[in-house]
Amino acid sequence: MTVVYLEALAAIAVSLAILMALAWAVQQRSGNSGWVDTIWTFALGLVGTGSALWPIAGAAPNARQWLVAALVAIWSLRLGTYIAIRSAYITDDPRYAAFAKEWGVDSPRRMFIFLQNQALGSIPLVFAIFVAAHFPSDALRPQDYLGALILIVGISGEALADAQLKRFRENPANKGRVCDVGLWRWSRHPNYFFEWFGWLAYPVIALSPGYPWGWAALLAPVFMYWILVHVTGIPPLEEQMLRSRGDRYRDYQSRTSRFFPLPPKEAVT
Repeated sequence: MTVVYLEALAAIAVSLAILMALAWAVQQRSGNSGWVDTIWTFALGLVGTGSALWPIAGAAPNARQWLVAALVAIWSLRLGTYIAIRSAYITDDPRYAAFAKEWGVDSPRRMFIFLQNQALGSIPLVFAIFVAAHFPSDALRPQDYLGALILIVGISGEALADAQLKRFRENPANKGRVCDVGLWRWSRHPNYFFEWFGWLAYPVIALSPGYPWGWAALLAPVFMYWILVHVTGIPPLEEQMLRSRGDRYRDYQSRTSRFFPLPPKEAVT
């Protein structure tokens, strides 16, 4: 059994490396790094769905494998389509553009390394999907349904946050303002929060005293929290917002939770 899990881990790593090399080629050819996140999302969905349905000992996929595969596919199609539509209307993603400016003439090589590191960091995410789908029991349990509910809430919450932000930006009266309506009153990054929340589904499905591989699923929400809150999510986005919105964004920061949804603070007068 250990050999099968290690083979799956190797296949996941190679697949992600190839797909993120493709993302680099598209970014270099188009000049629009927005496609990087689009391809990453679809790549994670493709490899994640494949890993969920990965056969063990020639057995056909069971109900849990199909459930996890369906949830991963829904997540990937929803988020990937949203990012693709957004990317089609921009010339470049400000976060990646800032990296390219910092890297200068060495930008193509540094971007390739950056995206391969992103592929490497995504391995725990897909492996969490694999170990959750391959819990050693054919029958669905209450925690499988709970995991599915958690992921559906995460997908729905993120979709709602994205829709609220899109509607806010489409209103000409809001030009230059900071979105602080709906979920954005409670968190500066509700889309990121619900993205992280959805990854809690896999440990819920996988964790069991008799399934030591299930503990690997904890790496998914831990890694996702770290990447969103401390690396490529909030830090570069908030730097860009401070450059474009200035004091308006500083005021928003002073009264709105950074990540976890919390009641907004009273405005300082």
